[in-house]
Amino acid sequence: MHRIVMMCLRNFILVPPAYIKLCHYAKHTDKYPELTKYRHIQYIFKRAVKSGNVDLQVFGTENIPTEGGFTMYSNHQGMFDVLAIPATCDQPLGAVLKKELKDIPFLKQVIACTKSFPMDREDVRSSMEVILAATKEVAGGRNYLIFPEGTRSKNGNQMREFHAGSFKIASKAKAPIVPVALIDCYKVFDEKGCKPVSMQIHYLPVIPYEEYKDMKTPELAQLVHDRIEACVKANEGK
Repeated sequence: MHRIVMMCLRNFILVPPAYIKLCHYAKHTDKYPELTKYRHIQYIFKRAVKSGNVDLQVFGTENIPTEGGFTMYSNHQGMFDVLAIPATCDQPLGAVLKKELKDIPFLKQVIACTKSFPMDREDVRSSMEVILAATKEVAGGRNYLIFPEGTRSKNGNQMREFHAGSFKIASKAKAPIVPVALIDCYKVFDEKGCKPVSMQIHYLPVIPYEEYKDMKTPELAQLVHDRIEACVKANEGK
């Protein structure tokens, strides 16, 4: 909470106009190019990172595809994840998020601008509708960020199991997968105070559809989980 307050105070002159502009984009989202809206969101997120005393170390951005739709699967450590990844990924991203976020001011506008999908994890029918909608968007050339753990890990860099169902989006869209490893991201908002904190984002090599097309979704979920986990274990503490 202290770090969030510091981010807001250090940007108190910029916050009102930036938020008003974001609200305008969200209200008239079809009138503006996706990249225009995304760059504004990136601007806000980058300001938050810089003003929050966060040393954000980024690796592997060359692995992010620049053409066609892709799916990005990341381990999940906390609320800062949804700032850190878009702040460092220049390709526009939508996201599949838990439904509890859809009515929070600011996040509500970001969801509208990025055509993100809130998901009710307790409602099987609703979840399937989101999977089908996101699949259609990815097949049409858009990019989506998904946290297959379903909820954040509460044990630091220790990962939870991945839900296989979320990988239906990639497999049905026949899309490349970008695994993302977050390391120490939980420290940004979980640790008390505002002292400088360091975290890492690793964009791992793409897994093309041809590599996983014969896998069942549980096998694919385990493959992506293991690659992310190996990266976390190899780099934590550095």
